[in-house]
Amino acid sequence: MYRSRNARRIAWAVAAAAAWAALAAPAHAQSAWKPERNVEIVVSAGPGGNQDLTARTIQSIWQERKIVSPATVVNKPGGGGAIAYHYVDQHAGDPHYLLMLAPTMFTNRIMGTTQYRHTDFTPIAMLFNEYIFVTVKSDSPIKSGRELIAKLKAAPDSVSVAIATALGNHIHMGIALPMKAAGVQIRRMKIVPFKSSGQSLTAVLGGHVDVAASTFGTVLPHLQAGRVRILGVSAPQRLGGQLAAIPTWKEQGAGNEFSSWRGIAGAKNINNAQVLYWEKAMAAMANTAAWQSDVERNHRSVNFMGAEAARKYWDAQYKELEEALTDLGLAK
Repeated sequence: MYRSRNARRIAWAVAAAAAWAALAAPAHAQSAWKPERNVEIVVSAGPGGNQDLTARTIQSIWQERKIVSPATVVNKPGGGGAIAYHYVDQHAGDPHYLLMLAPTMFTNRIMGTTQYRHTDFTPIAMLFNEYIFVTVKSDSPIKSGRELIAKLKAAPDSVSVAIATALGNHIHMGIALPMKAAGVQIRRMKIVPFKSSGQSLTAVLGGHVDVAASTFGTVLPHLQAGRVRILGVSAPQRLGGQLAAIPTWKEQGAGNEFSSWRGIAGAKNINNAQVLYWEKAMAAMANTAAWQSDVERNHRSVNFMGAEAARKYWDAQYKELEEALTDLGLAK
């Protein structure tokens, strides 16, 4: 059930190699295509954020390994992602524009912040999953995920939950979906948004809120210092290495999982040969040691998929998020 670091690397390499083989198999039936000018990887946030750093890692590996060159990262922040989405949408049919995707596109569309859906673009690949961890102060009276679920089922507003940075986003969903599956009335939960996950953890440590939901990178220094305990993770099974002791929500009576992920899409109306090229380029990148090390260093989980599998995954998650945000009264 628990996987060592080497086992995860082997699994990643096998998955990426299999994806490469599957993508390469029909190549003879496609007209050859490759980029004719600079490729733009468009990010819907400013420099330094998670999406931006992922895009720059892809760009660096592509250029160092001569997989795709030249390629540049273009930041188009603002409007809940709408500025970036509109920019790529203006280049329909042009395969030289790629878009970083994350669940925020889905939640923003469902809540009415933007008009764009993932179906307005061409799926290329799913890259990795990143799970949400629910944390309490080390001396909290809430000792386990089961106890948290019991308290919330009895009185959904009896526990304050810190998230970053907005209601309805992927971090909110990382606790709301498991609690919904456990029978909690999630609309009545007391959710407190902060400007960053660092601030939400600080609020827990100061006793201002009871629980924080966040990705692992923010929790790690506090966990190492013994200041916090992790009650549960939104993963489908226990993770490896230093995370192996953390129980999933499914183990604790909440049969649900949720992943914040990263993916790549192209502009609308690019052709099959162009999609195939980008699938192969992403698979080649994913099979490098540099990418595998970056995934591990950021406490993420392997989940490479080509275009069709990614589309099905995104379709299913969109539906799940739409149902949850409707339950929360946040859907427009």
